[in-house]
Amino acid sequence: MSAIAHPPCLERAETRPCLRARVAHRVARHLMRDIPTTVHVTAGGAWDEETLGRGGPAEATAEAPREPQIEIFRPGAFFARLGHQPKIGFGEAYMAGDWRPAPGVDLSDALAPFASHLATARPGMLQRVRTFVEARVPRRQRNTLPGSRRNIEAHYDLSNDLFQAFLDPSLTYSSALFDDSRPWSDQSLEEAQMRKVDTALDRAGVGPGTRLLEIGTGWGTLAIRAAQRGAHVTTLTLSKEQAALAMERARAAGVDDRIHLRLQDYREVDGAYDAIVSIEMIEAVGDQYWQTYFDAIDRLLAPRGTAVVQAILMSHERYLATRRSYSWIQKHIFPGGIIPSVTAIERCVSRTSMDVTEWQHFGSSYAETLLRWRRTFEAEWERIRGFGFDEEFKRMWEFYLAYSRSGFVTGYLDVAQLLLAKNRTKETG
Repeated sequence: MSAIAHPPCLERAETRPCLRARVAHRVARHLMRDIPTTVHVTAGGAWDEETLGRGGPAEATAEAPREPQIEIFRPGAFFARLGHQPKIGFGEAYMAGDWRPAPGVDLSDALAPFASHLATARPGMLQRVRTFVEARVPRRQRNTLPGSRRNIEAHYDLSNDLFQAFLDPSLTYSSALFDDSRPWSDQSLEEAQMRKVDTALDRAGVGPGTRLLEIGTGWGTLAIRAAQRGAHVTTLTLSKEQAALAMERARAAGVDDRIHLRLQDYREVDGAYDAIVSIEMIEAVGDQYWQTYFDAIDRLLAPRGTAVVQAILMSHERYLATRRSYSWIQKHIFPGGIIPSVTAIERCVSRTSMDVTEWQHFGSSYAETLLRWRRTFEAEWERIRGFGFDEEFKRMWEFYLAYSRSGFVTGYLDVAQLLLAKNRTKETG
């Protein structure tokens, strides 16, 4: 069954567009005046040929492809989807095949001007169309205890075979950390991923005898690396698929006796740990529970312990403007997900007995990570198709990986590791 919404007016959209499609067209024409790209709309039925956008570079450069960048060749369906659910419709129109990048233009490059506009747009301008643009996040996606399990299973239990097909051999599904002192082209993704893992473990002081809690197991790479250092690891996941493969990998590495894997929510854990590491799990927590998340880290961390959290970030202004609206990525990729800001994190930490003592930002590494994931996904598509996924799923994941990359390329998104340490004054105060 298709995951794409089909507006009531979709069938006649090319010949008799409904009011919402016409309004979406007018709003798009207005907003596109400020976006440095060219969108060519194909004529057909009730739709005239036209060009939108203020235009990009006429010739390709290192920073931008040549124009035109995007071709809308089913305008009726495109604007009907945009009018029905504007923040979701753009991505669903790509999934349905209503638009595509111009020949010779990479999808991520085509999307970059839109991500850049989001990063620099005046919030007031967007607020004027807010009631038209935004749908509310469904209550079923709230990250309650049962809700978190549903949300995690919806993405991470898709298929271990799928993730193994496009991830590097480390099976690490978060940003790598490339070494800026060497050409990135000389570094494999696996090498950069293990550099990220080791950086987090070094920052948290993980070594022989360390009692380590990992919140968010993934497929076990960090837990295995920590156990190889001699740590005693407790690692948490809500994904049965991930748990099974993580323990299989731990046994193959000969360290399963030092890893205690729990299918458990972070809110249900007790104990005291010398170090806590959580890599890109906070995005799945939900902003209603961020304080609960940091309170749990504070409660579980031993008095002289340290914690490392790796988080995708956006500006606080954009977080405030979008936190209650329902996005394409929440519907199709990460239900219940929301990206924090530095300000939001520091406010939560300030209410604990911990301090943020260090930030390390490396958004450009995430752009490179996503580029390599998408290249591999596309190269391995025939293999992935064999696992039961269709062309709509392919376009959905192309859009997800390409648009995510454009966010990091343009600075709309960032990623960082932050170090947390107990503040003895706060503890005794």
